[in-house]
Amino acid sequence: MKKPTLLLVDDSSTNLYVLEQFFEDEDHPGFREYELVKAEKGEEALALLEREPDRFDAVLLDIMMPGMDGLEVLSRIKKNEALKTLPVILQTARAAKEDIEKGLKAGAFYYLTKPVEQSLLLPIVKTAVDDNAQYRKLGNEIKKLTKTVALIKKCSLEIQTIEEAYHASAMLSNVYPDPEKAVIGLSELMLNAVEHGNLGISYDEKTRLVQEDSWKDEVARRISLPENSGKRAIIELERSDIDIRILIKDQGKGFDWQNYIEIDAKRAMDNHGRGIAMSTMLSFDTIEYLGPGNEVLAVKKL
Repeated sequence: MKKPTLLLVDDSSTNLYVLEQFFEDEDHPGFREYELVKAEKGEEALALLEREPDRFDAVLLDIMMPGMDGLEVLSRIKKNEALKTLPVILQTARAAKEDIEKGLKAGAFYYLTKPVEQSLLLPIVKTAVDDNAQYRKLGNEIKKLTKTVALIKKCSLEIQTIEEAYHASAMLSNVYPDPEKAVIGLSELMLNAVEHGNLGISYDEKTRLVQEDSWKDEVARRISLPENSGKRAIIELERSDIDIRILIKDQGKGFDWQNYIEIDAKRAMDNHGRGIAMSTMLSFDTIEYLGPGNEVLAVKKL
């Protein structure tokens, strides 16, 4: 099986060496084997990415570099159609709230501050690589689905599991003008309805489960519990000449959704919690939570 490939970008050879040692520490509980490619200049990193856009699974990018800095590299990545969904993990010595928010708004949904700690680095990288693998898998699934899906004007679905959320999002993404962007938001909102809504997995619980690499196992366990056996998330999609509206309803108690519409700088280093913000930035024009937060309406204008 092919090892995930990381591009490490830092103008300091010492910093690159330290990162390399972190990734090669087989005794660390979060160890995972990667192929590492290093670049000491932003221009060099961008050339590598543009030459082989499908080669890399994530980029670990320093902000402060001479010449083309990290934010410029990030901006160029996000403007490139072949690279737009590639996860970029920004690392910086400046942890000021405004600096972090600048990177997040530029499209870096993963963040680390220097000096980088191995215990924070490895889970964040794993999350980014796993997210990218899932988006690629969904992209392949989109291509296999019949083009008649694009003719849908109105439909309703029910989902219970993570797998059903992924399948439903891949299918419905074909209704949208840019399926590969739409599938990211659709899958994130459906996953929230399953794991946080119907199964009641809290933010702190998911942080721990991701750290322990047991998130999917816990989701499967909770689905099997008698009290959850009848719970479904309902997906209702309607397309008109002016927009596409999708309403996702779960059977949970709701949540304090206002804190998740944008990625808070306080949570920028967490190993999850960016799905709703990614949906807003990449997939939809508006996202509105209704009632206590167990219904969400996402709108894409046409």
